[in-house]
Parts: sequence; C-alpha cells; structure tokens
Amino acid sequence: MADHPPPGSPDVFEVAVPVATVWTSPEAPRSLDMPAVLDEPDVATWTAAMSAEVRKGLDGRTLTQLLLGEAVLVLEHRGEWVRVAALGQGSSRHPRGYPGWVRRAHLASPVPRTRGAAASVITPTGVCTLGDGTKTELSFGTALWVSGVGDDTAEVLLPGGRTGTLAWETLRLAHRGQQQAYGPDDLLDTARQFLGLRYLWGGTSAWGLDCSGLVHLTYRAHGVRVARDACDQAEQVVSVALDEVEPGDLYFFARPGQRVYHVGFATSPLLDDGTRWMLHAPESGELVEDAPMAPPRYEHLVAAGRVRKPDAGQLPRELSGR
Repeated sequence: MADHPPPGSPDVFEVAVPVATVWTSPEAPRSLDMPAVLDEPDVATWTAAMSAEVRKGLDGRTLTQLLLGEAVLVLEHRGEWVRVAALGQGSSRHPRGYPGWVRRAHLASPVPRTRGAAASVITPTGVCTLGDGTKTELSFGTALWVSGVGDDTAEVLLPGGRTGTLAWETLRLAHRGQQQAYGPDDLLDTARQFLGLRYLWGGTSAWGLDCSGLVHLTYRAHGVRVARDACDQAEQVVSVALDEVEPGDLYFFARPGQRVYHVGFATSPLLDDGTRWMLHAPESGELVEDAPMAPPRYEHLVAAGRVRKPDAGQLPRELSGR
C-alpha cells in the first residue's frame, strides 16, 4: 500500500505540525491534555507535565501519533475534528491504515513531490526554522522533502505550502529510492537512542513511546514499514523459535486466550542460565530499558519473530526521493 495516494486525492492530507496525537474520539482529551490538541500543539510540555499515574489515564483515550508529513485519508468530519486513516501505519482496525480522530488544524495540503530528494531526521529531535523565522522541533523519524541544499543546511518543503531549513547534521538523505542497508546492530543502535524515555500510551515520537511505537519508529527510520500495534506486528514477522532468538528479533507477549499486547527487541541470544535481555518500552509509566526480562514477563512470552527485510528495491514513497 502506497503511503501517498495519487496527487489530487481530495480527502488526503498531511500532518502539518511536529506531532499530531490520534484520539479515540473528539471527547477523549482531558483538560490536562489541551497542550496536545492546540492548533500548535506543545507535545513536549504535555508529556513533561504528566505523572506516571496521569499517563496511565491515556489508555482508552490516545491511539497513536503522527509525525509531520505523514499522510492521512479523511474518513469523517465532526466540527474541528476529523476521523482519519493513517496511511503509513498499517492496522487490522481499518484496511487503509490506523484509524482515529485528530484536530483538523493539524492537517494541511500535501507537499507537491515532483522534484528534489528526501531526508529524515536522525537525531532525537531536530530544529526546523520555518520560512517566517519561527523555530519548531521535529521528532526523530520525521520524513522531509528536500528542495534546496546549502553548506550546512537543507531547505525542505512542508505541508500547506510552507518551507523550512534544518542543519544537515540532523538529517540523513535517502539514496536514489533504494532500500538502505541495515542489520540488527543498526536497529538496536536506533532503538537505544530512546533509553530512559518515558512510556506514553500511543506514543510514536521522541517525546514518548509505547512498546509497539518503539518498534514501528525504529523500523521506519530504516525505511521499513511495520504495522502499528503489537498484535499486528506479530502477524507480520517470520516466526523464530524462542531458543533460537538472535539480537534484533522481536519478543511477543499475550495473556491466555488473548491477543498479543506487548513487544520488545531481543538484545542477546538466550543465555546459558535462561536469561533473556530485551529492549522495550514497558507500560505503566516506566522508562524505555534494555534489561533482563522480568520474571512475570516469562509467563506471557508466547512467540518471537523476525521482520522480513524488504527487497533491495524502493523505499516508502515519502523516503524515496520520487
């Protein structure tokens, strides 16, 4: 499925703010969530102000997050809100992409991709100076369309007909539409950038991640689209025997008779004493960690898998330079 349908699709828009949070309904945000739903959301302030207990209250309210430039198909309008399908976040919830509600003010017309190259933010955050001189922080993994280059900066096109500039040191160019080379060490190095970051239900940005958001964002940074939720990621992998796990593989967890609810990266083979190391975003307001698997986790460990590497063909369209 292409992330960007043909130009001119009337119901396709792109995220025009650094991070747009996707909600279960327009009524889901609490008063303390207002920084995330302002016309110009302040996700950094929002996440920093929440205690672990308050973060737990996002369960049933937030679903996922969308980074600047991500494409959505608008499914329904309700006042200042629209229900969308996130075209780059595969989901069993909707055939076109992850569904949920976002502020209409967070969307704008797509970037016209007719020439230029693509790049993505590879530092935890990158400062983008907009055409009017104001500055905004973009999350790791944000895909951008390059329209001009300087010695130290790149000019990028932004949704809604805007432009901005970023320092080259924060960016990585896509290479001629080809899938970039990567291995398990590259994946784990990417995921380790987020060690110590607070868990955020529905988080897929540098200001907060949930377990499947960490996996999704890590793979997306390497030009690979995996599904958004852990249960869908489990259906997407090649199965690996638990005693044959290698670093970079994924562990999946489920309660008896229920769907997979948690996922993490294996960071070592199974040790002789039976210990398994895992890099993951634990729920309940904890920090992203790379640590021995906690004993209660073993009771719910049901499978391991390996994401298929794409053919040495094309990157997703927003990263391909086409």
